[in-house]
Amino acid sequence: QVQLAESGGGLVQGGGSLTLSCTASGDIFSLIAMGWYRQAPGKQRDLVATITITGGGATNYADSVKGRFTISRGDAQNTVYLQMSSLKPEDTAVYYCNARGYEGRHLPPSVFDSWGQGTQVTVSS
Repeated sequence: QVQLAESGGGLVQGGGSLTLSCTASGDIFSLIAMGWYRQAPGKQRDLVATITITGGGATNYADSVKGRFTISRGDAQNTVYLQMSSLKPEDTAVYYCNARGYEGRHLPPSVFDSWGQGTQVTVSS
């Protein structure tokens, strides 16, 4: 099983910044991509940003966060960060980390798609 540990959420004033981090652990054979999604009360869970772990670290962002949020990989490759700046009240949500890849100690590895428990980000106006 692959576990994801998130940290960095909290309360911030509009215009402020926060950085979220997520570390994957467990029987990871290889990671394909990691990312962040968010879910506001009464709404569906939406993509915020993703980054590939294998390959060149290609990123993808929701239009609503482009230019304000940056996703990056840590040196250990099993950690991702989400730097959020110019935060707006509409960014308030529970932010979930996601990781996809292959797991297992024996061949062939099996596919996994894991979620963290979520971290609350609240932006006051």
